[in-house]
Amino acid sequence: MKPRLFALIFVCFAALRADTLTLDMAVHEALEKNLALMAERHNITIADARIIQAALKPNPVLTYGQDYQNVFGTGVTAENNGGPPEWNTRVDIPIERGGKLERRVELAKAQKSVTELQLLNTIRGLLFDVQNAFVDAQAARDSLALARENLKSLRDVVTINEARVKAGDLAEVELQRTRIAAMQFENGVKQAELKLRTSVTKLLLLMGRPANADGIDITGDLRSERPVFVAEQVKEEAYQKRPDLLALSRDRVRSQSDIRLQIAEGKVDYSVGVLYHHQYGYSSSSSMGFFFQTQLPVWNRNQGEIERAKREEVQVQARVKALEAQIENEVRVSYDQFLTSRELVDRIEKQLLGNAKEVRDITEYSYRRGEASFVEFLDAQRAYNDAVQSYNDARADYARSLYSLETVAGRGVNP
Repeated sequence: MKPRLFALIFVCFAALRADTLTLDMAVHEALEKNLALMAERHNITIADARIIQAALKPNPVLTYGQDYQNVFGTGVTAENNGGPPEWNTRVDIPIERGGKLERRVELAKAQKSVTELQLLNTIRGLLFDVQNAFVDAQAARDSLALARENLKSLRDVVTINEARVKAGDLAEVELQRTRIAAMQFENGVKQAELKLRTSVTKLLLLMGRPANADGIDITGDLRSERPVFVAEQVKEEAYQKRPDLLALSRDRVRSQSDIRLQIAEGKVDYSVGVLYHHQYGYSSSSSMGFFFQTQLPVWNRNQGEIERAKREEVQVQARVKALEAQIENEVRVSYDQFLTSRELVDRIEKQLLGNAKEVRDITEYSYRRGEASFVEFLDAQRAYNDAVQSYNDARADYARSLYSLETVAGRGVNP
């Protein structure tokens, strides 16, 4: 009684220590702690800082000067009025023309709008990566369960054969065959455990956690619902919701703002100033002057930057068309994967899985009764294992296709 109690306590303690992880938990944690996403979010505050800077007017310019006449000569005399005779203080105020400040602010705000959508697109990609990594972990978990089930079945056969050898009903070589097969299945379990740890580690990195898969319990079944998708509707939804396409559309608005700014930059600015002058010496005096300064737009009227901004607008329009074509292709590929994986799951369920299990069970029963050879039993066991593994892989592919279609359509990250 006591060993059973201790075993029960150990199992309960291990369950309490296990870190249960669902897909929703993984997504939530990734959105909060993913290192690349955290770095990307700084682009928003950087854009805010650029808006602040764009709204600032040019600073006034203060000039102070003092000069000495005949500093190495005879000094101050009534004739030369030498010595340290004067100092000047001048203030110039730049005045921008063409609405440059307003155009700068407009461009900075447009750039922030693009940056926000680019961040949403990064989130879209991260969600898809987390979903795929979680499916990989679920598939690896199911493969490990299958490998352990196969190993248990072989170990049961080994135990039975050991008893049969002792009773003289089975040759020793047959027992060795079953032991070798059990060792091969043990290797399969170790490989499945490694694959599970690797997939969980990848998931944890996306979540911003340390790469330690120990104690992580992946919960939840693979997605199996049967939603109705129409390829044309998915494409239209993507055109309306995809943040990368929306970012390019707003980038076109940004390029138009840049054109307006560059045209404004081609307008010459001027500055007005005031000068106070004081002169020392035998005839001390003060004076004040006013100044106006501007460039003469003879050669440089910002023609190059204006043309550059116009070419960028054309380039953005070309990128929009290219991305629309890419989205159409992504929808087609994802939709084909969805149909193919769904059909494969149905075919395995209806035609392969049940037959493989029936053959395995009948062959195992016959082998235990001595009516089938170990080779026949092992072939049936491996055929069943291949069928179940194919079924698990098909279910995982189907789950990935659902996430892929939703990601291609831009669902879940609408601005």
